[in-house]
Amino acid sequence: MKVLGISSSPRLHGNSDLLLAELLRGAQEKGAEVKTIRLNKMKILPCQHCDACNKNGVCNKNDDMQKIYPELEQADVIVVASPVQFMGPTADLKAMIDRTQSLWVKKYLLKTPPLNPVKKRRGFVISVAGTKIKGMFEPSLAIIKTWFHVINIEYAGELTVNGVDEIGAILRHPEAMQQAFAAGQKLATPET
Repeated sequence: MKVLGISSSPRLHGNSDLLLAELLRGAQEKGAEVKTIRLNKMKILPCQHCDACNKNGVCNKNDDMQKIYPELEQADVIVVASPVQFMGPTADLKAMIDRTQSLWVKKYLLKTPPLNPVKKRRGFVISVAGTKIKGMFEPSLAIIKTWFHVINIEYAGELTVNGVDEIGAILRHPEAMQQAFAAGQKLATPET
């Protein structure tokens, strides 16, 4: 079982990172192989919608996204962790998602399923926000759920916590940390 964590926080050890680490710890304790990708440390160009991928479903941009495509292919579980910024996911996460346009092309234009269409794979979302505005997480969740659908990932749930802004504020919410750990254990358990 391979669990891939995608950290999109611009802050190292920010609240979403701490929850992601706890989720991955829970998965690892259940025997899963875990890996974290920190998008903020990578060079990912924005999608130019140049349509080069329309030919063969392969993006022609040579940057760190080329390292991410195989990780997406190999993962049994993908966990996306992002703080909310202006009612949406971080720019780093949105850039990565947009660069999977080539996978959308494979699925819908070239009629070749992206990634592994046979293997049942699951996705989970961790998101935090500083304010408590109603509907704060819905825009981010809509984007990520749509992305999961495109790359043949079954949505397995979410952990959202608002009212946490400064680094480490999530540690004052031990129930959220416990929920992250439990989610990791559940996600690392193969479905029957």
